[in-house]
Amino acid sequence: MRRRRVGILISGRGSNMEALIRAAKAKDYPAEVTTVISNRPDAAGLKTAQTHGIETMCIDHKTCAGREAFEAKLEEQLLSRGVDLIACAGFMRIFSEAFATRWQGRMVNIHPSLLPSYPGLDTHARALADGVKLHGCTVHFVSSAVDAGPIIAQSALTVLPADTADSLARRVLKLEHELYPLALEWVAVGEVSLKGGRVAYSFAVKDQTRLLAPMRSAE
Repeated sequence: MRRRRVGILISGRGSNMEALIRAAKAKDYPAEVTTVISNRPDAAGLKTAQTHGIETMCIDHKTCAGREAFEAKLEEQLLSRGVDLIACAGFMRIFSEAFATRWQGRMVNIHPSLLPSYPGLDTHARALADGVKLHGCTVHFVSSAVDAGPIIAQSALTVLPADTADSLARRVLKLEHELYPLALEWVAVGEVSLKGGRVAYSFAVKDQTRLLAPMRSAE
């Protein structure tokens, strides 16, 4: 089976980008990361990708005459490189409805919260302020609305009484690095797809009948 060609979009350090790159180095992984594109020339993730031998480029949105012009340049580069799937990894730009529609079902993103709760920024501080007991991350198909596309998969952890926004961010990031490569694999092999605007699975989803949080530690 041909490995799907993935273009990763970043704006910063790209830790989830690196998790995908490392996963794709496995011979049996169904996708290969061929290109990393940033909208910011100072994005640290560009150097990280280069150390892994991945082609990188910057399309600075500030030099483009609006969102449509930026997206036209971005799409030109993606299509010229035969990209099948787009993986957003800390990419801080909102797509137009036209761009999101053209890549519908072929563009994914990871977000550090259990969507639809806490879209946008400062997710960990907001979760702590609300006193939630479960927090985590979500992989979803991208739409033109911020963090509102159909949900593919989620991973959760128990919020600890001593958690701060920083400690919670570090703990959730570990979940992100595990979940994103798995979700991208499902999309790449067609085990997850969009049908009628909803996520469809070709495998049976396991029934986890009960989840209690917090769980009392054994003493």
